[in-house]
Amino acid sequence: QVQLVESGGGVVQPGGSLRLSCEASGPGLIFARYVVGWYRQAAGKERELVATVTDGGGTNYEDSVKGRFTISRNHVKKTVYLQMNSLKVEDTAAYYCYAMHIMDREEYWGQGTQVTVSS
Repeated sequence: QVQLVESGGGVVQPGGSLRLSCEASGPGLIFARYVVGWYRQAAGKERELVATVTDGGGTNYEDSVKGRFTISRNHVKKTVYLQMNSLKVEDTAAYYCYAMHIMDREEYWGQGTQVTVSS
C-alpha cells in the first residue's frame, strides 16, 4: 500500500508560478519501482494527465503544459514535484498525485490539491 500526500496548491494570478509536491510513503516502499506523476480535473471535466516521470527520468507532458510545467522526482525524499510557471486561468483544477508500479501496474492516488489561477 502506498500513501501519497500532496502540498503546494493555492491561488495565483495569471502568469504566476506554483510548485506542487507529493510525498510517497508505505511499508517497504521502493520508490524507484513506480512511475509517478500528476493528473488534474477541472470542474465539470474529466481527469486528464498533466505529466509523468519514470525512474530513469523519462518525462511525458500534456501538450498544453509543455514549456511551462516541469516534473521531477527525488528518490531520497520519495517525492515528486511539479513546477508550474506562466500559469493560465485554464490551469485551474484539482491536481492529483499518481503512482503506478512498473511490474503489476497497480495505481495509487493522492487526495488532490486545488490550484486556482485568477486575477
